[in-house]
Amino acid sequence: MPSRIKSKVATKKAQLPLELRLQHLFTSLCAQIDGGHFLNALKTCDKILILAPTDPDALQTKLFLLLQTERYDAALELPGCDGFEKAYALYRMQKGDEAREVLKEVTGDAERGATHLEAQLNYRSGEFATAVDLYTALLDSSDPTSEEHTDILTNLSAAQLHLDFLLQDTASFSQLLSPSIVSSLESAPPPTLASSSVVATVQVSTTQPITTTEKVRASRVPKGITPGVSPAPDPERWLKKSERSTYQQSRKKGRSGGGGATQGLTEPATGGGGSSSGGGAGKKKGKKK
Repeated sequence: MPSRIKSKVATKKAQLPLELRLQHLFTSLCAQIDGGHFLNALKTCDKILILAPTDPDALQTKLFLLLQTERYDAALELPGCDGFEKAYALYRMQKGDEAREVLKEVTGDAERGATHLEAQLNYRSGEFATAVDLYTALLDSSDPTSEEHTDILTNLSAAQLHLDFLLQDTASFSQLLSPSIVSSLESAPPPTLASSSVVATVQVSTTQPITTTEKVRASRVPKGITPGVSPAPDPERWLKKSERSTYQQSRKKGRSGGGGATQGLTEPATGGGGSSSGGGAGKKKGKKK
């Protein structure tokens, strides 16, 4: 049943006129862009371009979305990517020289955006004076209540700060020294190396042989051990105590000693017999009497 419903919906969509389908797609596209869903908006653009491959609005919107999602390679391959958009993509790809060449051809409504981009290119390349001039011109022609005016002020302040730092030449630091010291330092010739010292250096470097010292390897003999005098270490010292041959011998000795002790413990029993024999001996002595 669900498969039949899907097939019916698909047939209804296929039966819709092309203009109505494009209208629905453009409505979804605007809602996605307003909501910031740029990836979904790109998919919708592709659907529109399948139905209308040369639609200028769809192409321009896709170019905008590719730049917003930082897909600059794909943006450069898109038909109609030229002028300011192409220069901006090259600028973001760190291709400043190519971006400058493209900006030279930008005219018309995109000229103000090109001026913004040119100022940013100069700021990035360290040409802060040119960047300050461009930002100042943009600031004078901007609406004080607009967001553009705030952005220009921020960029202008940054460029001016770098420019002021670079313009601090030696004159500002020379105020810390007296004029006589400054003049003597400025008029003093650069130091030169005496020829005699050069010759002496060359002679010393050619006559003295290069000696290399080898590091003596430290002895690995333990402290308190004299080679050839002290007894050799036990070769079985790395084995467990229960696995050494001396341990087996000590066990055998222990067993034999234990048997003798057992015999010694039975002597009191034989002693009783001795006392009876002693009594017999006493009787024999009595007979002699």
